[in-house]
Amino acid sequence: MESLPCKGCRGLCCGPVPVTEQELKSIKKKIKSMPHKIRLELENQDRYPGTCIFYDLVKDRCGIHSVRPSICRAFGLYKNLICFRKPDAARAGNWNVEEITAGLLSVDYTWKDFK
Repeated sequence: MESLPCKGCRGLCCGPVPVTEQELKSIKKKIKSMPHKIRLELENQDRYPGTCIFYDLVKDRCGIHSVRPSICRAFGLYKNLICFRKPDAARAGNWNVEEITAGLLSVDYTWKDFK
């Protein structure tokens, strides 16, 4: 799979992020396993409005990359989720949600839901 030039984007494409119930469970498990200091550093960052609550602005990367939602895994690689810095990575087809979403990170689910 082609890689995207995410460094330097500062998470501006990361939102809104729909999540499923299973993705929420995986994220909660990941957050609980994080060292307390790292979790606090990630939680207390001032992010751009609408940016995912798990985008690490300091490290310029996803703070939960190993358990990131399916839309994040698909982003940039489908016609309806084009990366503006690398549009040629997009396939012809559209990405579609396979499971019903439970809500949006940063809107329906905030850091208080992961404590």
